[in-house]
Amino acid sequence: MPHLLTVFAHPVPGTYPNAVLGAFHQPFLDAGYSIDLLNLHQEQFDPRFTNADHAHFWGGPVPEDIQQMHDRVEAADRLAFIYPVYWWGMPAMMKGWIERVFTGGWAYQFGSGVEDRGTQDLPASLLPSIPTLLLGIAGSTQRTYSKYGYDEAMRTQIDVGTFAYCGITDVQSHLIFDIEGDHNAPNRDAGLQDAARWAREFLRVDRTVRNAKEDHLHARNADYDTSVKLRN
Repeated sequence: MPHLLTVFAHPVPGTYPNAVLGAFHQPFLDAGYSIDLLNLHQEQFDPRFTNADHAHFWGGPVPEDIQQMHDRVEAADRLAFIYPVYWWGMPAMMKGWIERVFTGGWAYQFGSGVEDRGTQDLPASLLPSIPTLLLGIAGSTQRTYSKYGYDEAMRTQIDVGTFAYCGITDVQSHLIFDIEGDHNAPNRDAGLQDAARWAREFLRVDRTVRNAKEDHLHARNADYDTSVKLRN
């Protein structure tokens, strides 16, 4: 049976992000997937980097709670991250999960090992490129994100700088915009429909496999070439 791991971060049951979670999961249930819902608040995951985490960073054993998280990630055929956008990024709970779980020697290897830290060899990505989808729920408008480049900054930091760095290049990110207040009820309804549609597209066997890192570098090179032409 194919298996989805969803990492979810919102403290209050019955809120809109929970409705998005349900809408996103329904196509997976219809397709016969098993789902491991990692609800960070309900499971009381501690996002704070601990002494044990620090010791592991310098060559010590993997903390027991983090090994359990590794096992859950490794069991999944697909990954999803669903979260409200706080300050143009993930909530601290989810960011802390990544900081603690995406460990050296498991998610990446910087240089040849603990004693090297990159002075000899290039960083190595260790995670397989399991299909991954990020779904952020935003209070602000799409116009604001586009005007200031917040959406691009999030993709650069999260899609490329975190997931692709660790080897998960087949990653896509989506945002549901402008959902707060009674007047935005139509946006919330549309967001639920979008979540289900993105899930169905993510499930397709003939879906296009993305490489977020290559797409990012291609776009940057195209922008650079355009700016050079304009200056000349």
